[in-house]
Amino acid sequence: MKRQPRLAAGRARALGLPTRGTTNPNRLRRMDNWMAFALRDRLRLAGDPLVIDLGYGDSPITAVELLTRLQPVRSDVTVLGLEIDPDRVAAALPATRPGLSFERGGFELAGRRPVIVRAANVLRQYPEPSVAGYWQTMQVALEPGGVIVEGTCDEVGRRASWVLLDATGPLTLTLCCKVDAIERPSDLAERLVKALIHRNVAGEPIHALLRAMDAAWDLHAPLAAFGARQRWQAMCVEVAGRWPVLSPPARHRLGELTVAWTAVAPGS
Repeated sequence: MKRQPRLAAGRARALGLPTRGTTNPNRLRRMDNWMAFALRDRLRLAGDPLVIDLGYGDSPITAVELLTRLQPVRSDVTVLGLEIDPDRVAAALPATRPGLSFERGGFELAGRRPVIVRAANVLRQYPEPSVAGYWQTMQVALEPGGVIVEGTCDEVGRRASWVLLDATGPLTLTLCCKVDAIERPSDLAERLVKALIHRNVAGEPIHALLRAMDAAWDLHAPLAAFGARQRWQAMCVEVAGRWPVLSPPARHRLGELTVAWTAVAPGS
């Protein structure tokens, strides 16, 4: 299959700072599996099934896992791991295989035009006012119809959130967790995406959503006897009565809840 050209001739200047580098096997499993479900049609229809793992860290394991989880969706998918630290790129090269490669690059995406960008635990280290600018830098580099999954999670991947963006802007927010590893839904506040983590205060929509989730969680406390998963699913149904919940019940069973970004955007 013919690959699309880079955005410009030569090597684009890498934009950004090295990530902290922390990573663990299966840390991004929940995000990867959501991508394989929610983005399957975009990946299947892409002329060039290029996926970028931006800022993979000290180990290439998350890029290796991403390839493995997307191959059942499209067998000829290619994953490109990008790191701004040349030493990390050199360390990752032994993991290169058909469909998986590594290069130096940052938010400019090394001049490539991917159909999907996964930027996990990257923007968390940046000031909140810079987020929109880095989003835009990635957006303009997307293949037509391409999307960005930008989010954060804890060290073992049990609490996470991510935003889905296309070229026009943010579309959805997903909150995700191992439901028996939390006391209440608002525990996810510590792993909100950078655009929202400082907005969890009274008067902001994300604060109202987390309070609504907690209230529904408390309402369905009797279901705890049947397991945290049953309680989470009931909470999602309750919240969907007042919020634009976009995730289907099958995803709720996995500890996810996806809402329209317009409902939680800062100041909306």
